Amino acid sequence: MERRVTVSTSKEPAKIAGMFDAIARRYDTLNRVLSAGSDVRWRRRAVRALELTGVERVLDVCTGTADLAIEAAAGSSGHAARVVGVDFAGAMLAIGHAKVQRAGLADRVQLVRGDATRLPVPDESFDAAMVAFGIRNVVDTNAGCRELRRVVRPGGRVAILEFGMPRVPGLGAAYRSYFRHILPRVGRLVSRHSDAYSYLPASVAEFPSGDAFVTLLRTAGFSSVRVVRMAMGAVYLYVAERD
Repeated sequence: MERRVTVSTSKEPAKIAGMFDAIARRYDTLNRVLSAGSDVRWRRRAVRALELTGVERVLDVCTGTADLAIEAAAGSSGHAARVVGVDFAGAMLAIGHAKVQRAGLADRVQLVRGDATRLPVPDESFDAAMVAFGIRNVVDTNAGCRELRRVVRPGGRVAILEFGMPRVPGLGAAYRSYFRHILPRVGRLVSRHSDAYSYLPASVAEFPSGDAFVTLLRTAGFSSVRVVRMAMGAVYLYVAERD
């Protein structure tokens, strides 16, 4: 009989920030490896959903190492006039800052330390906001969604990428096995962190994906919510507008 191991999914901010700081140096490498490079395509899809025209101010919440912020500022999916990335993990931001400098985007991308439930920006100060694989790590998901609404102007758009579990018969079971057993082992091997990549599948399993998250967005004050399922349901893209 398989021995079940209990994994803590506590989202206490200091714990989550410390975990991401501990894996910061290997975070980008693991993203490429564990997604077989698909994470780049998923981010491009999210930025494209914002329909940027080159004049917008965009907020990237849970920016991490700034891949999504850089894509929004200078990627092939559309261009924002200015991007502000917010994260509470200092080591992740330091790597993101170096990437922004190397990309020559210091005049258009600003990274600041902050909490997703208390964003350090004024009301209605952005034309759009985005989150890539970070909303499930916010200690209060509802508060995080309300903050996104607060900082986006009326009619502004949000794009949120998050993991889910495939529902295709057979595939779902195989994916869950990969997610629970293979992914944590590879993550521990590369990141040298014992908990981070065990937390990942556990947190995804607990997250209210699909229709449940659509309900959270509508409750927070967003409308015209649509869901795009990618990777056969392993990744969700939520796109919505502020009422």
